[in-house]
Amino acid sequence: MPNILTNKVALITGGTSGIGQATVELFIAEGAKVLFTGRGEEKGQEIAAHLGDNAVFFKADITQEAEIKASVDQAIQSFGRLDILFNNAGGGTLGDIEDVTQEQFHYAMDLLVGSVLYAIKYATPLMKAQGSGRIINNSSISAIRTHMGGYLYSGAKAAVSQFTRMAGMDLGRYGITVNAISPGAVATPVFYGGSSRARTLDDAENQRKMEKLNRNLAKANPMQRAGQPLDVANLALFLASDLAGYINCQDIAADGGMSAGGRDNF
Repeated sequence: MPNILTNKVALITGGTSGIGQATVELFIAEGAKVLFTGRGEEKGQEIAAHLGDNAVFFKADITQEAEIKASVDQAIQSFGRLDILFNNAGGGTLGDIEDVTQEQFHYAMDLLVGSVLYAIKYATPLMKAQGSGRIINNSSISAIRTHMGGYLYSGAKAAVSQFTRMAGMDLGRYGITVNAISPGAVATPVFYGGSSRARTLDDAENQRKMEKLNRNLAKANPMQRAGQPLDVANLALFLASDLAGYINCQDIAADGGMSAGGRDNF
């Protein structure tokens, strides 16, 4: 059976850790050529070297429109086309309703919303010219439930889910589908300081923190296990493939059922 992404080219943002890295590795295994972005040059190049010629790392800050455009341009320069865009990159935000600052607000919107909008902006003309494309946005169950993220994070992710629906309505006629994935309690280093923090810890300390995180997150959904990056990557693979050709404008939760009820029910 052939790999389901053979001859496809993907751009994955935030591909140097967690969900992004798992998706880069899975897409490569399924035959795709992948350009992935991140801020960590050393880690990105290490991943690319391990995965071979079909993986290219491009250092980019997705809060900057010019660097997003450069990422899309580099995907074309490296592989000649763009079939799949996975807007995965994100991160934590600060600011509650009574103490939020303008700086915190603008950072959250640039990081979580602008990064999605600008990547779609620059990928769309290429996909229109091809007559096909798959755009996947990483949202969150924080977009649909309260108290599962702060004000700015939840609000920004709600915007991502709505922009997904709007873009899918506009682009479907061109053979381009736009869908979102809303992860729940997925065990990644972001919960204890992000990938940069994880790189400062030795292997034993990282393992200890990840084991504790898995135990804690397992309490947050009916399946009684923490989500893993590959759980989300598998859904991204499906949405990126021809198998999902009639799925458009959807926001699909990958949360073990967490969004169906409050934590007290588990």
